[in-house]
This record gives sequence, C-alpha cells and structure tokens, in this order.
Amino acid sequence: MPANSSSDSSILEQLSAYGHKKLVFCNDADSGLKAIIAIHDTTLGPALGGTRMWSYATEGEALEDALRLSRGMTYKSAITGLNLGGGKGVIIGDSRKDKTESLMRSYGRFINNLNGEFITAEEMGTNTRDMEYIRMETNHVTGVPESIGGAGNPAPFTAQGVYLGIKASVKEVFGTDMLAGRTIVVQGIGNVGEHLVALLRKENAEVLISDINQEQLTYVARKYKAKPIEADKIFGIDADIYAPCAMGATVNNKTIERMKFAIIAGSANNQLKDEVLDSELLMKKGILFAPDYLINAGGLISCYSELTGFGKKRTVQLTENIYEATRNVIKLSKTEKIPTNIAANRIAEKRIADIKKIKSTY
Repeated sequence: MPANSSSDSSILEQLSAYGHKKLVFCNDADSGLKAIIAIHDTTLGPALGGTRMWSYATEGEALEDALRLSRGMTYKSAITGLNLGGGKGVIIGDSRKDKTESLMRSYGRFINNLNGEFITAEEMGTNTRDMEYIRMETNHVTGVPESIGGAGNPAPFTAQGVYLGIKASVKEVFGTDMLAGRTIVVQGIGNVGEHLVALLRKENAEVLISDINQEQLTYVARKYKAKPIEADKIFGIDADIYAPCAMGATVNNKTIERMKFAIIAGSANNQLKDEVLDSELLMKKGILFAPDYLINAGGLISCYSELTGFGKKRTVQLTENIYEATRNVIKLSKTEKIPTNIAANRIAEKRIADIKKIKSTY
C-alpha cells in the first residue's frame, strides 16, 4: 500500500494504487447522508467491515480513510483465517449531532443494493442501535443487538484480542507474558479502550489513560483506578507499552523520536502514518510493533461468528488464536529481519494468493 495517498491523485488512480475492487459514493439529500463504501478484495469471501462516522475535514480525507481501512480489513480477515474479504464504510458527519434513524436506514438501503458484496458492523461513531436501524433495510449487517438475534457489541472481543497481542509482545520483549507491574499507556478509552483498561487492571498492570472526552476520562479513571494524563504528555512518558485505541497515525516520525516505549500494541487502525518509513524507524529504535489489523481482529471474529451461526464459545476460541498469530508474526520478522507489519502482510498475502489459486480451478 502507498504510504500516503495524494489528494491530487484521481479517484481511479487511488483505487488502482490501493488495489481496490469497487468504490461506492452514497448521497441522500433527504436524510443528509454522505458516505463512502470501499470494497477492497473479495477473494476469500464477501467484504466485511465496520462503518465509521466522523467529522472529516474534507471528502478527500474521508476517501483516504475508507481506502486504508478497507484494505486493512482484507488483511485482517486473511491473517485471522476467516473466509471474508475487506471493506469499509465511512459516513461524513458528527455522530453526536448528525446521526438519525433516517440517515442510518438510508445508508442501509445503499448497502442492500450491493447484494451482499459488502456487510457492515459498528465502528467508531456507530453502535448496535445504528446496526438495528440498518437491519431494517438490509440483512447485510452484523453486530446487531442480542435481543433481535445478533451477537451484540463486538468491542469486548476486540479488546480481548488486543490484550492477547499485548501479552504475546510482552512475552517476546520481557520473557514472560505476565503484565503485573508493567506500565501501559492507553490512548482512547471509548468502547474498546475501556474494556482493554479493565483487562489490564485485572492483571494488576499500571494503566495511564488519555482521551479527549474529559467526562469519560474521569469515569474510567475512578472505576478502574487508572491514572489520567494529558494527551500532549503521552510520548514523553517512560512506560513499557503504548496502546493507541482511538484514531490512527499517532505513530509517526515526530512521535517515534520522543518514544521511550518498548512495545506498541493497541486497537486503533492504521497506527503508522507511513507504513514503510515508520515501521523501519521503530525497528531501528528497538520498539516492537504489534500489527494493528492482527491484534484488533477480535471484533471481526465476533461478526464472522454471527454470520456463520457460531456461538460465543467458538468466538472466544478464535480470538485466543491472536496470541499465537502475533508470536508467529514476530518470529517471521526476526528471521527475515523485516518490520512486523511487513511480516504480517506477507502471511496475509500468501493466504489470499493460495485461495485465489484454488478458486481459479473451478
């Protein structure tokens, strides 16, 4: 994937650069919907990806987010062993002010018109209630409330996968995966971040937390006995682990220069601003990076289980595989002397290529 997509590039050039199959622009004046659905690859199965609602500064920024996130979903499904492709939806708007039933249902109709090629779920700025509205217009949605037959909120499984990725990384760096006494900075304590804080504190890790929502910050700090810190202080802290759990691109040449962490492992998508340069910088500095699309795959696994009719027991089993998968990525990274995200990409790409060969024989 290109490190950054230029805003001057044409849309078709960007699709070609990222290797996408399809891009859908959704516009409905009556509901105020402005959205983009990006379908990256469907070799392994239908493209599944959450829908993010965010106040993007420009439509170009929303497009780049959709392209990067959907490609990440392809790799996430592949490396986790799921029979799914990669896609992503982004809705342009403030989820706290602009979201309505009609907007979500209008979006659901656009998804329905894709005839199952894209299946969505909740993401940043959307929730199970929104998925329920989308379900009113299409069956191609997961993460709907358990009360109407869905698997419910996938966030606990996302947090569980990140927790296991952290433990696998700690095992590599410190020789044991015990977290007691380790200092972990969790940036972003929304749905996934809060669940992660709970898991870390249960194991007696020292947890420092940061979030733009001061009310949530105070609540989580008191509930889990975590220490709140200011966002601009994060990269000067001498801590064992940095767990970004909000927006991406917080790991870049400027922040890496200030970092004293031994490990980066969090739930945020696209944590590296420049996948090539930043991963090389981390490797040179001796900071272990747990690939985001691998360790945050628990939520996708939950959605996959809902689609296939698996119960929660099977979801837990599949999520637990993230620990060993992380260890395998680290092993390949060391053997080949390549950054961990490149190692993860190779494993994912090999599975996609292998399955493509099988399908071409029919």
